[in-house]
Amino acid sequence: MVMIRRSPFRRKRFTELTNSQWQIIKNSVEDNRKRKYSLRDILNAILKITRTGCQWRNLDEKYPPWESVYYYFRKWQKDGTWTKILGLLVRLERLRQGRKPEPSVCAIDSQSVKVAALIGIHTGIDGHKRINGRKRHIAVDILGLPLAFFVSAANQNDGQMGIELFPQLANTSKRLSLIRTDNAYKGYFTECAGYCGYVVETTKKPETQKGFVPQTGRWQVERAFGWFNFFRRLSKDYEKTVESSVAFMQIAFIDIILSRLAN
Repeated sequence: MVMIRRSPFRRKRFTELTNSQWQIIKNSVEDNRKRKYSLRDILNAILKITRTGCQWRNLDEKYPPWESVYYYFRKWQKDGTWTKILGLLVRLERLRQGRKPEPSVCAIDSQSVKVAALIGIHTGIDGHKRINGRKRHIAVDILGLPLAFFVSAANQNDGQMGIELFPQLANTSKRLSLIRTDNAYKGYFTECAGYCGYVVETTKKPETQKGFVPQTGRWQVERAFGWFNFFRRLSKDYEKTVESSVAFMQIAFIDIILSRLAN
């Protein structure tokens, strides 16, 4: 009998970390100190908030107090733990799929999203998409695995903000040489990419076709944005700071990749 494995982002409900999943990332968060609350429980709570979109104060009582959960969310954001975990998982997933640990090609794009009420910093109006909010910039490899993130006001130019991804890309892969983009990334972006040793390849939709058309080498980044739809915390930008916005995107991908690596 052929077993069909469901895509991780199609799960109908939130599920906590399995033992095998916890073992993969345990060493990235544990330091063998005695604690009042289990770090595994805290991580499960953060994953649940990301998936279900619940408020910190409405976290289930089965988990540690929300203040402790939020403390570790911010701590791991500031000390780079989320970046460290995600980088580890991306490398493991690439190896599992027969790829080298570091990619040589990536695709970059942006997504404008509305912000929640009372969010007043790093916001603006994307006149093209008519969205008042923020813009998510991400770079993914050929498998759709994330390599870099940046969040800006929605009225910021894609090309100018896209260069903010370059330092992360340099730290992620020494093999990277080709960046695929659309027409929004021209001029300054292409010049800066050249200084960094990257070649920019621009793809665009055929003029005779209307609506959404998957573009060669770039559909992976569009699919990555589509995966965010399965995480209600990402349905809008609910975060006061753009750093927290990036952290929740990282956590969503951590959830997705863990579901692929182990059950």
